[in-house]
Amino acid sequence: MKNFLYTFILVFSASAVMAQLPQPAEPQPNAILLKGGIAHLGNGKVIQNSLIGFDEGKITLVGDATRSKIDVAGYTVIDITGQHVYPGFILPNSSLGLEEVSAVRATRDANETGQLKPHIRSLVAYNTDSKIPPTLRYNGILVAETTPMGGRISGTSSVMNLEGWNWEDAVLKADVGVHMSWPSKMGGHFDFSTFTWIREPNKKYDSQVEELVSFFDDAKSYLESSSKERNLKMEAMTGLFDGSKILYIRANSAKEIVQAVRFGQEKGVQKIVILAGTEALDAASFLAENKIPVILPNVHSLPSSDEVVELPYELAGLLTKAGVTIALSHNGMLARARNLPFYAGTAAAYGLGKEEAVQAITLNAAKVLGIDSEVGSLEEGKRATLFVSKGDALDMMTNNLTHAYIDGKTIQLEGEQQALYKQYSDKYAND
Repeated sequence: MKNFLYTFILVFSASAVMAQLPQPAEPQPNAILLKGGIAHLGNGKVIQNSLIGFDEGKITLVGDATRSKIDVAGYTVIDITGQHVYPGFILPNSSLGLEEVSAVRATRDANETGQLKPHIRSLVAYNTDSKIPPTLRYNGILVAETTPMGGRISGTSSVMNLEGWNWEDAVLKADVGVHMSWPSKMGGHFDFSTFTWIREPNKKYDSQVEELVSFFDDAKSYLESSSKERNLKMEAMTGLFDGSKILYIRANSAKEIVQAVRFGQEKGVQKIVILAGTEALDAASFLAENKIPVILPNVHSLPSSDEVVELPYELAGLLTKAGVTIALSHNGMLARARNLPFYAGTAAAYGLGKEEAVQAITLNAAKVLGIDSEVGSLEEGKRATLFVSKGDALDMMTNNLTHAYIDGKTIQLEGEQQALYKQYSDKYAND
C-alpha cells in the first residue's frame, strides 16, 4: 500500500508538470473573427478598428469595421477592442531547435564538422520538444529560420512554425537557403603577454576565396551535366542557380560585403541576402543599387571601440533610409532571442518608423526567407499566423499576448516559466 501511494504521488506530480507544458495544438475547429482590434498589417498600414477573420488555417477577411458593413455570420466572434493585432513575428538566422543550453556542448547540434557542407540540413535535426520556442511564442515570435552554423559553407536552413509534434508537422518551408561565411581579410590572435587582441592580415584569404570559386564552379558543372554520379553536396548547391534557394552570406567589412555579392552574381546565384552588422552601412549604396537585403544581428549589441555609442540602435533606420531592405535577427545566447520584438522597438526609438519596425520582423523577414506569399502580413489568403497583444508588442512593458494562432491553431501561451511565476507568486503573496 505504501509503495502504491508513492507511485500514485509520483504519477500525479508528473501529470501536473506535463499539464504546465505547452502542448501541440489541434487544427482550427471553426471560423474565428477578431473584432475591434488595432491591426498592424505588417506592410506599413494600420487599421484602427479592424475585423480579422480566418478559417481552416487561412485568413479570409481583413476589413475596417468603421467603413463597411461586413457579414460576420458563421464566425466565432472574439471582441478584442483596444488591443493590438500583429502578424506572427519572424526570427531569421537562428539555431532554434538545434540548441538547448548554450553553455552545455551536448545540447548544441547546430555546428557540423567540415568546411564545405551545403548538404547538411537543419530541418531533420529540428527538435520540437525544445523548451525555448514557448518562451519566444510568449512574446509573439511564431516563425523562425533554423540555421546550421560553422565552416565556410555551413549548410541549408529551413523555416519552421514554432508549433508541432515533430519537424514534419512544424516545417513551413524546407531548405530555403544555403549559408556561407565569406573569408575575412583580417585575422588575429590573442596576446596573453599584453592581454590584447592583435589584428593581422589573413594570409590564407586568397586561397580561401579560390576554394569557394572552385566549389561553385564544380556545382554549376554538376548541374549542367546530363549524366552524373549522385553528389549530395552538389545537389544542395544547384538550387542557388535556378532561384529555388537563397544564398545567405555572412561578411565582416564593407569591402568583403561588396566582394561577396559580386562573387555570387558572377557565379549566377539568383538570390542573395547579406548577414552583417554596422559594416553594412558603409556598403549601403551598393546594397541598395543591387537590391540586396540585409539581416541585422542583435540591435542591443555594444558598439565597437571606434563607433558612435548609439550606432547599433540607429543602424536599421539608417539602412532603411538608404534604400536597403532590412530584417532583424539575434546573435548570442539563443534564449535571449525572445527579445526580438524589443529590438524592433529600440530601432523604432532611434530613427526607424514604428510600422517600419514592425515590418522588419514580419513582412521584411518573410521576404528575406522567401515566404512572403505565405506569412508576414495580415492579408486574405495568407496563413492565419498572428497574435493579439493588450498593448504595443514592441514595448516590453506592454507586450502582453492574450491570443496567438499558427495556421489558425490556437496556441497555448503559458508555459513552465509562467507556471513557476504563478507558483511562487502565490506562495509569497502574503509574506
